[in-house]
Amino acid sequence: MLATIDQATALEGSAFSTENLCASLGDVEILHQISIAIAAGAWTSIVGPNGAGKSSLLKVLAGLLSHRGKLALFGQTLEDIPRRARAQQMSWLGQNENSGEDMSAWDVVMLGRLPHQAWLASPSAEDHFAVEQALRRTQAWQWRSRSIGQLSGGERQRVLLARALAVDAQVILMDEPLANLDPPHQADWLLLVRDLISQGKTVVSVLHEISFALQAEHMLIVDQGKVLHCGESQDARTHRMLEAVFEHRIQIHQVLGQWIALPK
Repeated sequence: MLATIDQATALEGSAFSTENLCASLGDVEILHQISIAIAAGAWTSIVGPNGAGKSSLLKVLAGLLSHRGKLALFGQTLEDIPRRARAQQMSWLGQNENSGEDMSAWDVVMLGRLPHQAWLASPSAEDHFAVEQALRRTQAWQWRSRSIGQLSGGERQRVLLARALAVDAQVILMDEPLANLDPPHQADWLLLVRDLISQGKTVVSVLHEISFALQAEHMLIVDQGKVLHCGESQDARTHRMLEAVFEHRIQIHQVLGQWIALPK
C-alpha cells in the first residue's frame, strides 16, 4: 500500500505537503501519485534502492523538476511563492555539483547569499559574516582563498555544504551530502544536522548510508517512483519496510542505543 495522508493533516505542522504528486522525464513518468507530509523543524531522510526516484522527489520539492499535482511549502503552493522568496526559504546541496574551477571557496559560498542581496549590490557585512560562519562550521575556513579546482572531493563537498548553510534558509535539502566525506567528517555532518534541527530548521536528505538515515526523526521509503512508507525512523514498521525494500539483504539492529543497518 502506498503511504498517503489527508490534506488537512498534511498542512498542520508540515514544511512540505503533497497530494497526488507526479513527475516525468520526457514521456516517462518517474514519480507516481505521491501524497505525503514532511514535518517542519525535523530531519527527514529519504531512502530506497538505486533508481527508486529519491533524488527526483527531492528535486521536485526544491522546485528544480516540474510536477503535476499539489505541492505546498509551509501551507503555500510552491508555484505561488516568488522565486526570490523561495530561494531565501530553501537551500540546496545536490549531487556532483560543479562550480567554476577558478572560483575561490569564499566566492562559491558567497553565492549562497545571492537571494538576500539586491541586484548588482556588493555583499554586506551580514553576508560576509554568514559566509565566514558557514565555512567555519564545515571546517573549510582554512582554504577559503583556494580555488575549487585545487580542492579534493571531500574538501569541495564541505565548501558546497557551507554554501547551502550560508543561505540561512528555514529548509535545507541535501542530495547525498556524505559523498566524498571520510568517516570523521561524516560524523561532523551528523552533528551539524542535529544542530540545525535544534535551531528549528527543517532538513530533508537523500542518503545511501542507511545507518546515518536511521538517525533522522522521520523516514520516507521510496521505490519505483512511489513512497511506500513514511514514519518515524525508530518505529519497527519502518524497519520492516526498510528491510523489505532492500530485498531482506540488510537487517536493522540496535547497537549501543542506536539503530544501524547490517548485511544479512
